[in-house]
Amino acid sequence: MIVAAGISFAILVLAFIVVLLLRRQLREKYATLWLVIGISLLVISLFPGLLVGMTRLLGVQVPANLLFAMAIVLLVGVALHLSWELSRAEDEIRRLAEETAILRADLDAVISQLPAASDRPTDQGDQDAEDGRKIQ
Repeated sequence: MIVAAGISFAILVLAFIVVLLLRRQLREKYATLWLVIGISLLVISLFPGLLVGMTRLLGVQVPANLLFAMAIVLLVGVALHLSWELSRAEDEIRRLAEETAILRADLDAVISQLPAASDRPTDQGDQDAEDGRKIQ
């Protein structure tokens, strides 16, 4: 019964990842990691003796301890990767904010060199003389 539940869970995880990919809600660079996790879950569910064999090979007393240790390593890796991505995004946001500030200052300088406001056309658009509609 527990093997069937594990297989069902692994298939649901893989199906969920594929659905997120098809809807473009999960980027490919993250999907690779989650597909590897889902396939690993499926393999361990299909062959539970594989976990026991790995436990003996690595000298761990209980297979559940190995599973928890692997999960902790995986979570630390995901947290590290997301922190790295966040740092890159913050750098890009700061660079774009600085670039926007420079462009805004340049725009203000150009606007200040234009003739007085009374000489410029209004923001409301010009009025058509025949029927009073705005010309866009």
